[in-house]
Amino acid sequence: MTSNFFLKRVIDILVSATALLILTPILALIALLIRLRMGSPVIFRQTRPGLYANPFVFYKFRTMTCDCDKNGCLLPDECRISELGQFLRRTSLDEFPQLWNVLKGDMSLVGPRPLLMDYLPLYTRQQARRHEIKPGITGWAQVNGRNDLTWEQKFELDVWYVDNWSLALDARILFLTIAMVLKREGINQHGRATVDAFRGHLRND
Repeated sequence: MTSNFFLKRVIDILVSATALLILTPILALIALLIRLRMGSPVIFRQTRPGLYANPFVFYKFRTMTCDCDKNGCLLPDECRISELGQFLRRTSLDEFPQLWNVLKGDMSLVGPRPLLMDYLPLYTRQQARRHEIKPGITGWAQVNGRNDLTWEQKFELDVWYVDNWSLALDARILFLTIAMVLKREGINQHGRATVDAFRGHLRND
């Protein structure tokens, strides 16, 4: 198993480095469009929990404006997602900066999605096992419903991945991810621009 994890890391480095090199013109164009239409910053940065819940800085292309109401409070997400941001989300192009996270070793190509630090105390012991493996750009939950799933369903799938991980499973997930992106399935939670926050309301341990 140790040798398989080493090979997983080698694949992560080779694929992320090659992708970043090939996609440089596209990444530069996206960054320019964001800068022209939404201003700075171009990259959204946020601290997320990684392997064993250790924090790291997570990168995505920015998709929301900083528009506020008359009281200075940010408007709801659905009011701040720009037309360009909607396109980037539909095509998953906003995720491309995470290839840098993969190259650095913060993330893997495949693994449970890195969520918010605020969620850590809300997990059950079983749900927290999702951090026993590096987070990924895509994962088992993403190819089995993505944002159409409940939080509990996502966590069950994440833990299943931890218990059943293999290089063959990673290859299958990557293939299914490409198919889902092309079909643009499960991008948003039904009827909402973004996903509802996890409240830990079904915690039972």
